[in-house]
Amino acid sequence: MAEEKEGWKQFRKLSFDSKKVSRRVKKAETATVRHARKFIVGRLDNIRSVRRHIIMWLLLVGGSIAAVSMQFIWFQQSYQATASGSGGTYAEAALGKIDTLNPLYATTSSEATAARLLFSSLYAYDTTGHLNGDLAESFQVDASGMVYQVKIRDNAYWHDGTRLTAKDVAFTVNLIKNPEARSPLRINWQDVTVEALDDTTVQFKLPAVYAAFPHALTFAVLPEHVLRDVSPGAIRENAFSRTPIGSGPFAFRLLQNAGGDAGGQVVNMSAFERYHDGLPKLGRFEIHAYETQDNIVKALRSGEVTGATDALGIAKGQIDEHNYTTIVRPTNSGVYALLNNDSPILKDKAVRRALQLATDTAVIRKAFDGKVPALELPFIKGQLAGADVPLAPAHDLARAKALLDQAGWPLNGDIRQKGETKLQLIIATTKNPQYEKALEVIVGQWRKLGIDVVTNVVDPNDPSTNFVQGTLQQRNYDVLLYELLIGADPDVYAYWHSSQVGMNGYNFSNYSNSTADAALASARSRLEPDLRNIKYKAFAQQWLDDAPAIALYQSVSEYVVNKRAEAFNPQNILVSSQDRFADILYWSVERESVYKTP
Repeated sequence: MAEEKEGWKQFRKLSFDSKKVSRRVKKAETATVRHARKFIVGRLDNIRSVRRHIIMWLLLVGGSIAAVSMQFIWFQQSYQATASGSGGTYAEAALGKIDTLNPLYATTSSEATAARLLFSSLYAYDTTGHLNGDLAESFQVDASGMVYQVKIRDNAYWHDGTRLTAKDVAFTVNLIKNPEARSPLRINWQDVTVEALDDTTVQFKLPAVYAAFPHALTFAVLPEHVLRDVSPGAIRENAFSRTPIGSGPFAFRLLQNAGGDAGGQVVNMSAFERYHDGLPKLGRFEIHAYETQDNIVKALRSGEVTGATDALGIAKGQIDEHNYTTIVRPTNSGVYALLNNDSPILKDKAVRRALQLATDTAVIRKAFDGKVPALELPFIKGQLAGADVPLAPAHDLARAKALLDQAGWPLNGDIRQKGETKLQLIIATTKNPQYEKALEVIVGQWRKLGIDVVTNVVDPNDPSTNFVQGTLQQRNYDVLLYELLIGADPDVYAYWHSSQVGMNGYNFSNYSNSTADAALASARSRLEPDLRNIKYKAFAQQWLDDAPAIALYQSVSEYVVNKRAEAFNPQNILVSSQDRFADILYWSVERESVYKTP
């Protein structure tokens, strides 16, 4: 302790001599200035005399460095390339409010998009438009053509980690069949028996041969372990519809209401690591649901979304062509003017034929800048083979007027009238930019014929209206402008067979003809493609003669995507708009350097 005190005393005796420090600083300064004058300033003249050599050496060294750098880059490019990378978020805009995320009740484009990404099905359409296994590995059909056994994968899992089995498939079909569940798919399954034979085998028994049955196996499969204790009548309102558990490439994370002027909703999803087909390149996917195309345009302009579906009808100048690419692809659907054969005026075949002749579908297609293909039949072009495919009659306004004159509907001023009854037709459709554009053209053409046309455009997002119950099921219209989903197989039994007339059927024209019924029933019950083709031609001819509807145009999917992203391939063939996700595993918004394969 004494030593420490002594050391402390010595430290306290140290003092700071500022004068001595100042002298030393001045001495260092004088030496620095002297050396600078001697070695720098004094030799400037020497530097000037050799400046050319210095510049040449600098240029030589710089050129050597540049050459080495270029060589490095060239060699790097020879064994490396830029490719799509993993991670990142893809945001897609779609039309329609999201009321449910349960795929059994999806009606809007936004809901159908969510269903396709969140859930798997036994089969799905690939990028060539052909049916391919999703959950299914294979199927067998017995000699009768009425019993199908489908083998499903043993590596499929639900997003909560539970294994997906054949019991989930059987549960889903039985739920669809249950009238309490109120599924719109019920009509297709009510006579089919389904049974899980084991964990990976599910069996379907049909009441009769149905050639297009494999195409019916594209329904979304629901988790039995989550919903088995829920009453079928309460499925639609269950919490599952807001927080679903699926088995698709993306898992649900959050449904939120978006802020800002555009409003809308956002479904947040993340890549599912145990997805049976492999991990998607995208880390996350967002669905931005908007109620109008104007809001979609705003989202594209602000960069809020990477891409947008439901873009048909958006003016060309509204899309920034510098940053976005627009892709237009036809789908296996058609937009029709469905004529209610039970309507007092449209019961008369002559009136229906007059409307058929007065409708110039080429003008309608022109309103869409020629983007929509022509459609004449209840089938998609190419589904009927051969040179003798029936053709729709050409536009002929004069003949249409003559037919109405002969049917007792002479002009009384601008409107035709039979006795005290005016020739008035109510056309119903949903609030949709495409339908409304086609409606405007049709109204103009039919008014030239002397028809008093009244339009009823129903907003499906209006809570005070119910388009399905109030319009479709009640057949509350003379004419319905609507899209029919035809699909990859030409089986249109559901839309035109007389057994499908009624509140729960899809025969929205209330069409009934014994010849047409026989052709439709026979075609779907035969497995021979050539024979089916003959039957469908016979039906198509009868359909044109009876004019229960007017084919307006083939539907298309118009997709807008940011040029920096790798997404929807413009060469893909679409059965429906949702089939743009056939190659979703390879969509990307990130870029990275990769080594080239030797």
